[in-house]
Amino acid sequence: MSENTLPAELTGFISEWKDKPGNLIMVLHKVQEHFGYIPRETAFEVADLLDVPVAKIYGVITFYHLFKLNKPGRNQIAVCMGTACYLKGGEDLILELERLLGVGLNTVTADGEFSVEAVRCIGCCGLAPVMTVNGEVFGNVKTKELKGILERFEG
Repeated sequence: MSENTLPAELTGFISEWKDKPGNLIMVLHKVQEHFGYIPRETAFEVADLLDVPVAKIYGVITFYHLFKLNKPGRNQIAVCMGTACYLKGGEDLILELERLLGVGLNTVTADGEFSVEAVRCIGCCGLAPVMTVNGEVFGNVKTKELKGILERFEG
């Protein structure tokens, strides 16, 4: 059995939702909750179980930015690029993270520890610039603080 094969609880969930309106997004959310992303092989399995074209699944996955096609790092970094964060240095945070980690946006470090993505808005505009690591919010972040933040999550 491949690590990306749908477990029984997901196939049961898909069966429950198969005939309900809006099922595809609900199913994809559940799949991503389980795997942390939507594996290619799993997308094909979901298409078969829901009796929809794989192109429809990929249309949804690529339209909504919350869905991921690649396995994220163990520690997921999201840098806000909303207006307030952008104006207060969000882009500088991204550039420094890329330098410190040696990877670009939407990629994973070679050791699988970190992935970095830019997001539209975290909802903490008063704390701009803001980033999260595994959902933990860091506000008023300065580039010189990034190394220390990363060290908290290593290994």
